[in-house]
Amino acid sequence: MAVASISAANVAVSASLSVGASVGQADQRRCSSSLKTLPLSAGQVSGIKVSGSLSCKNELRGIISAERSVSARQGGVFKIMALAQKAEYIWMDGQEGQKGIRFNEMRSKTKVIQEPIKAGSLDFPKWSFDGSSTGQAEGRFSDCILNPVFSCPDPIRGDNHVLVLCEVLNPDSTPHETNTRRKIEELLTPDVLAEETLFGFEQEYTMFNKAAKVYGWPEGGFPHPQGPFYCGVGLEAVYGRPLVEAHMDACIKAGLKISGINAEVMPGQWEFQIGPAGPLEVGDHVMVARWLLHRLGEDFGITCTFEPKPMEGDWNGAGAHTNYSTKSMRVDGGIKAIHAAIEKLSKKHAEHISSYGLGNERRLTGKHETANINTFKSGVADRGASIRIPLGVSLEGKGYLEDRRPAANVDPYVVARMLIQTTLKN
Repeated sequence: MAVASISAANVAVSASLSVGASVGQADQRRCSSSLKTLPLSAGQVSGIKVSGSLSCKNELRGIISAERSVSARQGGVFKIMALAQKAEYIWMDGQEGQKGIRFNEMRSKTKVIQEPIKAGSLDFPKWSFDGSSTGQAEGRFSDCILNPVFSCPDPIRGDNHVLVLCEVLNPDSTPHETNTRRKIEELLTPDVLAEETLFGFEQEYTMFNKAAKVYGWPEGGFPHPQGPFYCGVGLEAVYGRPLVEAHMDACIKAGLKISGINAEVMPGQWEFQIGPAGPLEVGDHVMVARWLLHRLGEDFGITCTFEPKPMEGDWNGAGAHTNYSTKSMRVDGGIKAIHAAIEKLSKKHAEHISSYGLGNERRLTGKHETANINTFKSGVADRGASIRIPLGVSLEGKGYLEDRRPAANVDPYVVARMLIQTTLKN
């Protein structure tokens, strides 16, 4: 008996090849959701029950008929060939705001690869893009190069499709000036590698609806004052959880090192955590997780912003608190190394602040669990500090420190590089 292994994606694509002219988009969606992956014999096609019109069955008959010659050559058994692979190339653009600080927005485009490449590989081909449209080149010489540095399964498209994170190169293959990832690689000398640096990012973000209002906030008004929303449960306390759960699931399916989520202090604001991981890996995973959040927001009709102070007034801002440790900090007695690192950070405060995100001065006011932007302050369990030592770390005498200064829109590669530079190189 001839058998066809037919996936939802095969059916959707076949519509454009066979009966696409008579199958509407709604029918195609019903075909895809009804058929999924089914083992079918040619004689069973007439018995298939699907929602929608008969065009779904006609589609399937057309596929099987077209493949019968293949069936004969394969001893009576045939399989519809897998679809070509969709590789979503992702990169960070170069648009700048005040004082030349970048927005760190995500861009992406799809490359169809006829010979699928396994997720996790770096064998994906280089590609190019119009840098004049992303703040990374001028129109008279606008080609920039996308060089793959990380790949993972695409949890949205599924099948064998992949996400490919790229660094940006100049036409001569040298690192583009916006390529902050490469600057970390230059720091990873043997002495730094010996310290086995680890990072964890607490990425906060705020949801907005299509009317540019904070998602879940009452029309023409404001919610209750801050208090019941942090780690809240219930319709009156949290808004937008379906997107948050979908994003967490997508990160897990993609193999990212997501370690948790929680509702934040301001209603409509959430956080996901990435790490612990090394400086390159944590940055890669944060960037892909950000892209996934934006992409899923399209499907939910929600815009997610990393603006550090999305709502003026008595509302918390959004940060990217960064947990950082070295091997010396994690061993017994490591608290001494933690205090030594904090002392070094205190002397480079202004330098760090200048690279810790666009609009951060509106967030770091000394209120709403922040230290004033012009003042360096550290303390145990103090969320009003620039650098916090968690209580558990203080009691155990080893562990990590938390840099609370980075804004939500910060470049994670920059934060990792500066923490390494200040604590291990200076």
